[in-house]
Amino acid sequence: MIGYLNGKLITFYGSTVILETGGVGYEITCTNNCLSRLINNKGGEAYIFTAVKEDGIFLYGFDNMDEKEIFLKLTSVSGVGPKAGLAILSHLGANGTRASILNSDVKSLASVKGLGKKTAEKIIVELRGGLPSSTIVGEQAQNNDEAIEALISTFGFDRNTASKAVALAKEQGATELEEIIAVALRNIK
Repeated sequence: MIGYLNGKLITFYGSTVILETGGVGYEITCTNNCLSRLINNKGGEAYIFTAVKEDGIFLYGFDNMDEKEIFLKLTSVSGVGPKAGLAILSHLGANGTRASILNSDVKSLASVKGLGKKTAEKIIVELRGGLPSSTIVGEQAQNNDEAIEALISTFGFDRNTASKAVALAKEQGATELEEIIAVALRNIK
């Protein structure tokens, strides 16, 4: 199974990228955070989940191991497939997903396109006690998520625009929360 790829971005469409590694182009469907970073950096690394099904082999890409672990937990819930798992992580982010489940916030989960109230409730019941703790460098990842949430809630940008602006701000060297937000705001046109 493929668990990690690092390569050059060849092209992208929707939430899918083609990443060239060792002369082979891998088609990867990504979370918004992973997608934004790969597009802004014209490549890079992605943590991969490989799904082997009757109709093909599918690769799903994540920004870090935390996203991947939460995705694996989400898709362990009956009725939540890879598409729904990616949608949840793309809409809420890893920390937002974790918080929604731990706080039994059905409304936040149900706000994800294609996810109904019953499925949201089922996710909460099944995962409330079994979510992985954050395995990434906590403060840096938290700053990214907080900056994205600030751009959405305070300034009214959509998640995709906010994620791209934060990734670009990080690429430009911003590290502290206030600095990330300021640079991201300058980058949004």
